[in-house]
Amino acid sequence: MLSKTIGYGLSGLEGFAVSVEVDISNGLPSMDIVGLADTSIKESKERVRSAIKNSGRKFEPHKITVNLAPADIKKEGSALDLAIAVGILKSSAQIKDAPDNIVYIGELSLDGSLRHINGVLPMLISAYKQGLTNFIIPKSNAKEASYIDGITVYPAESLKQVIDHLSGLYPIVPCEKIDFTVESKAKLYDSDMAYVKGQAVAKRALEISVSGGHNIIMVGPPGTGKTMLAKCIPTIMPDLTFEEALECTKIHSVAGYIKDDEGLLLTRPFRTPHHTATMIALTGGGSKLRPGEVSMAHNGVLFLDEMPEYSRTALESLRQPLEDGVVTVSRASGTVSYPANFMLVASMNPCPCGNYGSHDKICSCTPTAIAKYKAKISGPLLDRIDIQVTVDNIKYSDIVSTEIGETSETVRKRVNRARLIQRERFKNDDILTNSDMKEKHIKKYCVLSNECEKILESSYQALGLSARARSRIIKVARTIADMSLSKDIKPEHILEAVSYRRMES
Repeated sequence: MLSKTIGYGLSGLEGFAVSVEVDISNGLPSMDIVGLADTSIKESKERVRSAIKNSGRKFEPHKITVNLAPADIKKEGSALDLAIAVGILKSSAQIKDAPDNIVYIGELSLDGSLRHINGVLPMLISAYKQGLTNFIIPKSNAKEASYIDGITVYPAESLKQVIDHLSGLYPIVPCEKIDFTVESKAKLYDSDMAYVKGQAVAKRALEISVSGGHNIIMVGPPGTGKTMLAKCIPTIMPDLTFEEALECTKIHSVAGYIKDDEGLLLTRPFRTPHHTATMIALTGGGSKLRPGEVSMAHNGVLFLDEMPEYSRTALESLRQPLEDGVVTVSRASGTVSYPANFMLVASMNPCPCGNYGSHDKICSCTPTAIAKYKAKISGPLLDRIDIQVTVDNIKYSDIVSTEIGETSETVRKRVNRARLIQRERFKNDDILTNSDMKEKHIKKYCVLSNECEKILESSYQALGLSARARSRIIKVARTIADMSLSKDIKPEHILEAVSYRRMES
C-alpha cells in the first residue's frame, strides 16, 4: 500500500517541502530510503523501527521503500523522522483518515519520544509562504513556533501522542499565540554606561555608532576601558522590531542556539569570537553550510577584541559582508547565502606594547614594529570602518570620582529616537539605518551646502581619503544631524564626522 506525508527540509534559511512516499510490499524484510538522503536520514530507519514498536504499534516484516521527493535535492538532518514514521503507519493501515495537509517535523528517540530539532522557525515560515498551515512538531519547539500568525501548530511529546491525535482519540491542543514584546534590558545586562569613568569622546562616538549602525574601532593602550565600553553597547542598542527578531531567530535556530524556553530572541545579538577563530568560523560553512559569526551577529554586534591578533585571512573575509550585508558560503556541497548586516565593533592597541601616543607612558616599540603591527589591518578593511576613535588612559581623579554619568537607559532613548527618524526616512527604500545607504540614498537624503563640500574637499586631500571614506563620512554626519534633530547636514556635523577618521591622519 502506498501512502504520502509531508516533511520539511532546509537549505540555508529557506525551507522546502519534502513529499515522503512510503510503499509496503511483499518481499524480503527490508527498509530502503531513497531520494538523495544524507547519513543521518538513512540511519533514521532504526530510530523509526524502534519508535513504532515502543509506541505500541507493529512494524511489519515487509519490504518498505521510502522515497523523499524531489529526489534531486539533498536532504540533511533528522527532522524527517516523524514524517517517515507516520507514512509507514498510514501505509500499513495503522493510521486511517489522517489529513493530507499536515506537515510533520521531528526527530524520534528509540522510545518514541520527539526530540528538539534545529531550524523549526525558518521551516514554518517557508511552509506558510507555500500555503501550508497545519503542523505537528516536538513540544520543545513549541514556543519558537508560537509567534507566527496564520498557522496551527500541534506540539507533541511522542509518536504515540501523534498517533492518538491523528486517530481522533486524544486530540493535541494547538499552541497558543504569543504576542511579541521586548523585555527590559535593565534586567538582562550587568554593564551600564553610567559606570564607565571618563572617556567622554569614546562614549559619544559609541552613541553615534549605534544610532546609525556604523562600524567603529577603538584604539588605545591596555586597561583604558575599550572592552568595557564594547560590553556596554548591547545596553544602548535600539529595541528589536518583530521582523528583526524573526530574522535573528531564524539564523540562531538553524545554528542550534535557541533553547526550549526562549522562543524568539528579545535582544540584539552580541557576538565575541576568540582571536583564534578561523575564516570558516567567521563567515560560515563546514560540511553542513552552517551560519558563521557574521550571520549570528545579524541585526546586532560583532565585537573583535584586539583586532590585529586575528588572522589576516579571517579579517579579510569580513570585507564582503561589511559592504553587502550578506555572506555567500560556497562549498563542494552547495552554495548558501546568509544575511550578515551587523555592526562591527573592534578594539586594538596603538602598537605592540600599547603605549604609542600615550600622554603619560613611554612606548618601547620601534617605528618598524609599529608599522608592522598596524599593517595587520589592511587599508580596504579599515576603509569600511566608519568611526575610528582614540581611547586614552583615564586620570586617577576620574576613577575615584563618585559622580555617576548618564545611564544606558537615557542613552538608549536618544538612540531609539534617532533610529525612528531613520526608519521614517527610509520607509520606502528597503533599508533601516544611515549606514545602509547607497550612493542613490546619499544623493537624495544628504544634500550638502557649499561650506560642507569645502570641508570635505579639504579633508579628502589632507587625509588622503578614498571615495568610500568620503561616503562614510557623509553617512556619519547624517547620523549626527539626526541626533541633533536637524533636517540638514551642517558644517559642525561634517567636522565631527571627519574627526572620527583618526587612523588615516
